[in-house]
Amino acid sequence: MLPDPLMTPSSELVRPLADGSGATKARAATPDVFGNIFIGIAGMIGAGKSTLAKELGDHLGIDTYYEPVADNEYLADFYRDTARYSFAMQVYLLNRRFQQHQEIIWRGRSAVQDRTIYEDSIFAKMLAKTGLMDDRDYKTYVQLFRNMSNFMCKPSVIVFLDVSPESSADRIRSRSRDVESKIELGYLQALYDGYQEFIESISKVIPVIRIDYERFATAGEMAEVIKREYLDASFLRRVTAFDPAR
Repeated sequence: MLPDPLMTPSSELVRPLADGSGATKARAATPDVFGNIFIGIAGMIGAGKSTLAKELGDHLGIDTYYEPVADNEYLADFYRDTARYSFAMQVYLLNRRFQQHQEIIWRGRSAVQDRTIYEDSIFAKMLAKTGLMDDRDYKTYVQLFRNMSNFMCKPSVIVFLDVSPESSADRIRSRSRDVESKIELGYLQALYDGYQEFIESISKVIPVIRIDYERFATAGEMAEVIKREYLDASFLRRVTAFDPAR
């Protein structure tokens, strides 16, 4: 059985990020009802994470951190020859997300993050399962993740945008990114299965709000459900379903 990188103790970290993937700008303090909150947005490729992160950050008046995509020098090579670049890609992303995660903690302000460092484990595990990353590289990745996670404070809550592989494929096509043009439905189905395992695992250590995101929710709707569930003591350490129309 492949080891699970998520089963790792964590502790506090302090170190700033000095590149361009940090907060978009300084914002006003988050509403007092939340206190100091770190919201992670999780979901499939094309689920709508970046859009929601921006809208939620603006709505709550908190820092917003985006996934490092535009300057990812491995991305095109990874999609062109996945087996060759799988390990390099995962280590690159792990390093960038670790830097970003540290900046969020170091700044000590409320923030929303487009894809957390924990989600990278889904992609690495899937690559190993399908033979696109060899066992030696995967074990090295897991050890590296666990060593780094010893220095990470966890997000306050993860908001999981649950969309089907078919919806993910449709949204990928609609945004027309060249590097994503070869992503097949079979890959997205495997990724979807990986996300289901991930949510089951991560919800044991970080509170999760699971949202049926076949229909996009507004920032106002999302803020209200996060407030409601975050303040609900019974919400801790369980997966919570949410219907935006409720």
